[in-house]
Amino acid sequence: METPCPLSAKYEGSFAYFTVKDRLPQILTKVIDTIHRNKNKFLEDYGEEGIEAEKKAISFFSKLRNELQTDKPILALSDQQPDTQIWNQYLDYQKTLLSNGEEPSWFRSPWLYVECYMYRRIQEGMCLSPPISGFDVFEDVKKESFFQSQPAMLSLCAHLQELKGKMSGFSNTEVREEIHKLLQVSLWGNKCDLSISGGQDNSQKTSVLSSLEDFKAFILVDDMDSLWNILSRNRDGNNESRTRVDIVLDNAGFELVTDFILADAMLSLNLATEVHFHGKVGPWYVSDTTKHDYDWTIQKCLAANNKWMSKCGQTWKENLKKGRWVYHQHLFWTLPHEYCTMAEVAPDLYTELQKSDLVLFKGDLNYRKLTGDRKWDYTVPFSEALRSFHPAPLCSIRTLKADVQVGLQEGVGERLSAAETDWMISGKYGVIQFSPVV
Repeated sequence: METPCPLSAKYEGSFAYFTVKDRLPQILTKVIDTIHRNKNKFLEDYGEEGIEAEKKAISFFSKLRNELQTDKPILALSDQQPDTQIWNQYLDYQKTLLSNGEEPSWFRSPWLYVECYMYRRIQEGMCLSPPISGFDVFEDVKKESFFQSQPAMLSLCAHLQELKGKMSGFSNTEVREEIHKLLQVSLWGNKCDLSISGGQDNSQKTSVLSSLEDFKAFILVDDMDSLWNILSRNRDGNNESRTRVDIVLDNAGFELVTDFILADAMLSLNLATEVHFHGKVGPWYVSDTTKHDYDWTIQKCLAANNKWMSKCGQTWKENLKKGRWVYHQHLFWTLPHEYCTMAEVAPDLYTELQKSDLVLFKGDLNYRKLTGDRKWDYTVPFSEALRSFHPAPLCSIRTLKADVQVGLQEGVGERLSAAETDWMISGKYGVIQFSPVV
């Protein structure tokens, strides 16, 4: 089957077009505001040098915003980072896809590429503005989102502790029901994405648990039973058996806490013996999880003035210490490459994922990279859209916020399109979509 073309802002009126035209400049404006707002902090920390760096960074980002809005050619990176060469080679590759001397540009190149490129240019802008290079321009909004979601997090932590109090007498059916519930919590936790809201408040104010029944109708692909088949093997096996689950993380804040709750429950219910988390090496897509966000979240839960939340934080810290939880980061997650190139571009990461019994990919950006962010027909099987990417049994857990979706039953996509024009981008619908090793 022929691979369809990538989504791109060159298709006027598409979600990619509105993202590049409106949302990306809006995010850059917020970056400029954030740096300006921290002017006094930079002065206190670094004196005059800090102020000079602030001016330099603001000028860099204003120029970048102008390049984007006027559809200028994509420029090579100049910051001499470990991935600079890979990005510049990818730009050369993009050039080979164009005919008669055309240059890759913001509105004409693939959306996935230019959006990732913008976040990489944000890293470059900070990198070229020492001594403020280590400043995370998205840290404030990530922290704010965490604190505003606290009531919802508290109810989840209380639920988990209550669950632990009674799980020893659970039958397999009860365990299955419980893990299904927490998979759905992790799915709807993915609604909290700051890159979609342009950095606006997107926190989870209410408990998700009480809404699960109502939300069920909005799960378009539900492969939870396939996950249960893998996870229950560990529970039914002998004490020597090992089951490794990997979670490729998406957003910090509420979603990360739902992922922690799911990972904790998997260990406590004997469905897994170790959980490996994969995060980003630096600030990405506004709210994506970095090592700092991961550690900070555990620390904040541990220090919370609530016994259930603090108990969770304590367990999570111990899990890390004992190696039951392992955190990984790899440059590949912040490259523009589709995942079907991973074995070639990052063979070490591909080999690492092959050690897993189940890899959960959280969120939209992962789904876009899994499927190559292309104009697939709705009914194309998920495993086919993954092309050569089959390191281990894997599952995408995402709410739909980009117009790519595969593996639907005949007629479903068309019916939804007729009823709700924005069904693929509103975050109202979700999938828990599994692919075995092909």
